[in-house]
Amino acid sequence: MGVITVARVHDADPDDGAARYLVDRLWPRGVRRDALRLTAWLLDVAPSHELRRWFGHDPSRWAEFRRRCSAELDDRPATWRPLAEAVRAGDVTLLYGARGTERNNAVVLRDHLLAAVGD
Repeated sequence: MGVITVARVHDADPDDGAARYLVDRLWPRGVRRDALRLTAWLLDVAPSHELRRWFGHDPSRWAEFRRRCSAELDDRPATWRPLAEAVRAGDVTLLYGARGTERNNAVVLRDHLLAAVGD
């Protein structure tokens, strides 16, 4: 099984050797498309527009955001199963554009994937 790394697009090493997936619904501001060297951009694995807007990166909403985001992932397993397979095959980097490094959808997705591949 591979390692899952979560990295902000502005800080990520484009030559880390891992399969690289952008897991945001919106393209990150100020980033050229060719600069990320993506394996794929997985829009559908990101939280819904409604959930993303509701959260607004408010720390007081983090626990509820995690719960709702996990529920959305549970409802759409086809969106994240390819990532689980990629993790089983090797290292994966989940890229996100948010400024917050500890409270974002990529962190929730990483935890979801770790639980899934551990089964």
